[in-house]
Amino acid sequence: MPELPEVENLRLGLTRHIIGQKILGVKIFKPKLVSGNGTKRIASSKKVKEFIKGIVGERFIDIDRRAKNLIFKLSNGKRLISHLKMSGQFVYKNANKKETIIGGHPIKLSETKLPNKHSHIIFKLTHGALYYNDIRMFGYMLYYKDIKDFEKENHFQFYGIEPLSKEFTLEYFKDSLKNKRGKIKIILMNQKIVTGLGNIYADESLFEAGIKPLRSPNSLNKKEVEKLYKSIIRILKRAVKVGGSSVATYRLIDNTKGNYAREHKVYNKYGKPCVNCKTQLKKIIVGGRTTIFCPKCQK
Repeated sequence: MPELPEVENLRLGLTRHIIGQKILGVKIFKPKLVSGNGTKRIASSKKVKEFIKGIVGERFIDIDRRAKNLIFKLSNGKRLISHLKMSGQFVYKNANKKETIIGGHPIKLSETKLPNKHSHIIFKLTHGALYYNDIRMFGYMLYYKDIKDFEKENHFQFYGIEPLSKEFTLEYFKDSLKNKRGKIKIILMNQKIVTGLGNIYADESLFEAGIKPLRSPNSLNKKEVEKLYKSIIRILKRAVKVGGSSVATYRLIDNTKGNYAREHKVYNKYGKPCVNCKTQLKKIIVGGRTTIFCPKCQK
């Protein structure tokens, strides 16, 4: 699943290509993708009709990001919220230049055939088409008729502060960790504290801060908390700048890989020598996620 840097770069890429374009038509082949965002979703013909009727004729005005979600702002205050989950993909095909731009999980079929069996939502635009493709169909795209409707559902009620915002202060981070039980890595990936942080950047931040992933938040002293806070911000900023990690299969909107994977110190490097002390990196499972750390540098 893409994390904050990957989704942010996808947002920037889509913004360059679709902003200002009018939605001339929409086709929805998998109703459940527009019918809810939970694990179990029931297809709703009502939601499909509302989705199509609500956005046809509107224009893409802007694209925001909240954690790992993309928020498409349409004319007349309308909104679309999308999460790619494990295997979602956006493809923009420009009709005039005949170029295809792919972002998200790579689907080989999309490189040669559009639409294909994985194309579940298709937007016909002024200068081309935008496809939402998804192999496992865990992703979603939800429609809101106006800002009040959007705020009423409170889609992001369990999310914390964006880690690259001014509001993500050291004091906020300290307060968020107070009285928290469990392992620090699991706490970091809890979207209530560090929104958008996932497995990759949690491992990298903990390594840079010299903290073992199994430590409890209450065991960290003030210096360690501050170091971890600074590591999270520095690493996320750097990852966004170079296009994210693309460590597995994720692609940016121009179909290139992010470059931050070249800078990973521990993630996906089990068994290799630590870049600092040359000790062999260890692998454990924390919260169901593979976790790599240095047994010597991380205390």
